Amino acid sequence: MPQPENPIEDFRAAVAATLRALGHAPGVELAYTADKPSCFGDQARVPQPGRALPAEQVAEVRGWADSFALRRLHHDAKIHNVDQPDAGLARDIWNAVEQARVEAIGTADMEGVAKNLDRMTEMRIRADPIVRARSADEVPMATALGLLVRERLTGQPVPRIAETAIDLIRGSVETAAGNHLDDLVAAQGDQAAFAQVMRRILSDLGLGADPDAEPEQSDETDDNAEEDQPGEDGEEQEQDAGGQDQSTETRSEETQDDSESSETRETEMDTDMVSEAEMGEDGQEGMAPWRPNTPMSDLPPEFDYKAYTRAHDEIVGAEELCDAEELTRLRAYLDQQLTPLQSAVTKLANRLQRRLMAQQNRSWDFDQEEGILDAARLVRIVTNPSYSMSYKVERDTEFRDTVVTLLIDNSGSMRGRPISIAAICADILARTLERCAVKTEILGFTTRAWKGGQAREKWLADGRPAKPGRLNDLRHIIYKQADAPWRRARKNLGLMMREGLLKENIDGEALLWAHDRLLARREDRRILMVISDGAPVDDSTLSVNTGNYLERHLRQVIKHIETRSPVELIAIGIGHDVTRYYAKAVTIMDAEQLGGTIIDQLANLFETNPRARK
Repeated sequence: MPQPENPIEDFRAAVAATLRALGHAPGVELAYTADKPSCFGDQARVPQPGRALPAEQVAEVRGWADSFALRRLHHDAKIHNVDQPDAGLARDIWNAVEQARVEAIGTADMEGVAKNLDRMTEMRIRADPIVRARSADEVPMATALGLLVRERLTGQPVPRIAETAIDLIRGSVETAAGNHLDDLVAAQGDQAAFAQVMRRILSDLGLGADPDAEPEQSDETDDNAEEDQPGEDGEEQEQDAGGQDQSTETRSEETQDDSESSETRETEMDTDMVSEAEMGEDGQEGMAPWRPNTPMSDLPPEFDYKAYTRAHDEIVGAEELCDAEELTRLRAYLDQQLTPLQSAVTKLANRLQRRLMAQQNRSWDFDQEEGILDAARLVRIVTNPSYSMSYKVERDTEFRDTVVTLLIDNSGSMRGRPISIAAICADILARTLERCAVKTEILGFTTRAWKGGQAREKWLADGRPAKPGRLNDLRHIIYKQADAPWRRARKNLGLMMREGLLKENIDGEALLWAHDRLLARREDRRILMVISDGAPVDDSTLSVNTGNYLERHLRQVIKHIETRSPVELIAIGIGHDVTRYYAKAVTIMDAEQLGGTIIDQLANLFETNPRARK
């Protein structure tokens, strides 16, 4: 049998066709992303598999697509919303268990779907905090209940990597709600009946009201429901799914503030029932962490942002984070990734160079009465010495002395293709701008640990004071200083390929750091370009502060830079709408577009008269 000319495209077409057929949804469009898999309306996004289509990644992609299809087929959003608990741990459990129900129905008669969903579930759990739980208090109950219900409905054991955590809470859960958990099996085909049993289970666990009471209906509730709808046609938006890895204590703290996050109604194919982690694992198999994207809200005049301690933060050169031999190996790996993109990105870089050089080329005004003697007029000078218009004057160029800082998000969700593309583009950009006498600085930002490091340990030792502020240790990385030549810094970019480097991200402080470095420069024009794939996320900080604590600080920093600073700020979002944060921004849905977008945005900036900037 002849090999297909384009196996990736054939695979994509097959997955899309299966999704539409299985979900009875002929209008659904399928796309691929490096961000959180999601599905709302008629748009579904699944993880991007490798070019070689590894079997495990293929099964994972199919699993996500099958999950979306089954949700479309077996889930009724209206029934789901009638009894849905208020925001918090109870709602997270409600969503996770409903997802287990729709997937269990689909796996009953389709062996292939069952295998795909098993693989998808395993990959999802790898990135969930449940794999790091060492005590019952650390087990995320939404994830745990979802797995326990899945075990009962399908007969499939929980994934091996979650067994230890499940054993920590299995006894207490089954003692409190075991009988009602068994009742779920008989009710799995009837969503309304299933919901009634779930209300009893939540009550058994101390997370719900009287299960025999009618759901409360009030004018206030109806008004809120109407406000949640974006239009008269009842179009539904994707519901916020963050925080399913948090404890009951954490959830109760967060729900005290109504302004913490905006909540919208779920769609028919919403993936928020799937228990998603807010962080990735150090290994390559970890799923990308989900990044909240709450709508713009009015910021208070003063926002009290603070760090619990800065004693363990670090600003470090890339060469200090690993030895020279490993850095050489990582750079060689990056070069291998560069090979398929070399031609396309180089063409774009050459285009940028031509634009810059055209602005920097010298120009002269001829036939002047004074200035530099024009050698082309020597004959005229000899034949007519009295003629005075034989000089030339160099025209002032409008191209100003410029420095560009590239600030790259080094969070866990950038793992894989996005971080490779970002490193490659930074490499190409540094070389191109250096040839044009434009200095370039390349910076990265992440944290030193998952779920807080020494800062959190100090907070625990101090007795957990309320509202501690930022509760993790920052790691700001200098890959290339502005004055360093590219040849000396080229190896440093390979560090982005290092296993375990990419953790969490606190964008506001990173932006201030990069901005302050630019302010200290002597160049006339200073440009800061941010590359990110999501909003700020640090599980340790968000678990003890309001849910939008980091995002509100980021908005405040951006507003300060855009309105009061001479630094020109521009952002590129990978699969994430950064236009809601930055005045000058562009969003791309595929990391492959990053190279062209960077070049185009910089070219547009250089062609714009900076004096016209407000």
